[in-house]
Amino acid sequence: MSAELALPAFYEIQADEAWTAIDFVSDLHLQAGEPETLTAWRDYLLRTRAQAVFILGDLFEAWPGDDAADQGFEAECVEALEEGAARVQLAFMLGNRDFLVGARLRQRAAMTALADPTRLVAWNHPVLLTHGDLLCSGDTEYQAFRRLVRSDAWQRSFLALPLQERRAQAQRMREGSKAKAQERMAQTGSAYTDIDTAMAVAWMHQAGCRSLVHGHTHRPGTEVLAPGYTRYVLTDWDLRSTRPRAEVLRLTRDGFTRLPLSRA
Repeated sequence: MSAELALPAFYEIQADEAWTAIDFVSDLHLQAGEPETLTAWRDYLLRTRAQAVFILGDLFEAWPGDDAADQGFEAECVEALEEGAARVQLAFMLGNRDFLVGARLRQRAAMTALADPTRLVAWNHPVLLTHGDLLCSGDTEYQAFRRLVRSDAWQRSFLALPLQERRAQAQRMREGSKAKAQERMAQTGSAYTDIDTAMAVAWMHQAGCRSLVHGHTHRPGTEVLAPGYTRYVLTDWDLRSTRPRAEVLRLTRDGFTRLPLSRA
């Protein structure tokens, strides 16, 4: 386990006591080529019975900068967020695909910014929230890339480019990522690296949380990592698949429940 990544700062957010349900989603990967997912996302935001929706990263397949929000498919996504924010509280955590979402978009969509990781306290029940990529410490190549693109210098340089060039670079990054996923699948049988269990338990212990919620790994499920420590892995959304995937993880006073969109 990397000492550099083992124990980050744990920021805390308190849930509104009036809330009765909080939904968690991640890895929707909204993109122009898959309009079905955007339609499902918009419909969900307009009818969910939860009072708050926490988006734990990778809402977008790629986000080239907040100036993209005024045109094309991105503008449709922002419109859906604005409509949803009119009826539910939205909170957003950066993912590995949309780490360039900035204050302009968050303010426009009235989304609360979530640090990674964040300790959420809801009805005296603390839950540790993370996108999940930081916990994939075994992927050293990705961790080096993450440190680079999250640096202020890299982001200033990238955002200074014309939007069209940023879109082109983002496309090349996605293609590179897909190629690595295919290579990993051939070598290990899985396209996605899983988290470091010992690292996750260390985080949970330090944060005083018995529950961990994350996305990123595309391995949805519930798992006991150690006695008394449970992780809830969010599903990605893919409405085009022959077996469509889309669900939310809901937290109430009674605990966690996985719900298909039709019941959310």
